[in-house]
Amino acid sequence: MTETYVLNLGQNALMTALILAGPFLLASLVIGSLVSLFQAATQISETTLNFVPKILGVGLIFAILGSWMGQQLLSFTRDLLTSLPELIY
Repeated sequence: MTETYVLNLGQNALMTALILAGPFLLASLVIGSLVSLFQAATQISETTLNFVPKILGVGLIFAILGSWMGQQLLSFTRDLLTSLPELIY
């Protein structure tokens, strides 16, 4: 196992994690901002009001992009497992 392989593996793992987490984080950010704007406009100071729209938004993102995310994760795992025999000297 070379240093280059370990660095490439780490880079690919981080990129895959960012790609998979990005839609969830973006949806939570947008929904949280909209709810906060609504709370500021109406002067409602309920702290739990943020959670239900975020949960619904994340569930919707998972329903829409879940199969694509599974394919990305499967592709990364397949590439990792097929490269393992090459590491044995």
